[in-house]
Amino acid sequence: MVHLSKKVGLAALGVLLASSLCAQEIDQDADDVILTVTGALHSEDGDDIARFDLERLRELDETRIETSTIWTEGTHEFHGTSLAAFVEEFDITDGILRARAINDYAIDIPVSDAVEGGPIMAWHLDGAPMSLREKGPLWVIYPYDSAPEYRSELIYSRSIWQLDRIEVIR
Repeated sequence: MVHLSKKVGLAALGVLLASSLCAQEIDQDADDVILTVTGALHSEDGDDIARFDLERLRELDETRIETSTIWTEGTHEFHGTSLAAFVEEFDITDGILRARAINDYAIDIPVSDAVEGGPIMAWHLDGAPMSLREKGPLWVIYPYDSAPEYRSELIYSRSIWQLDRIEVIR
């Protein structure tokens, strides 16, 4: 009887340790997530939620924009994932992207803004990752200097920084 309870105890300990290790792996993976996407998604796996770390965003696309902004001095080089590549990943052709920041500020970006040569979700500013203080981890940047239509209060309001969530609404 004692032998059996030792086996049960060891088995329980093994399950506890295994679940603890799995929880740590999930937490570590969660720490790497910089963008969570929910809503009406059309992804290969059919999930209603998609999580992106920097590596996965880079796999979608890496676009460079050189522009000035109303929030910074001078011209800067931004690297990020184009909104065009992002909507293509989920086969989104219409609707809105409800972009939400870490502080819960939210703004609706029409899918029609997601054009080639249009806005990006920038992760690098002048070659360096953006910290929270520098408007990171993601900042929606339009090519403001490329066309007058990108220099309006409406477009500036869509230039959300500290972006960490997008809800797809069709």
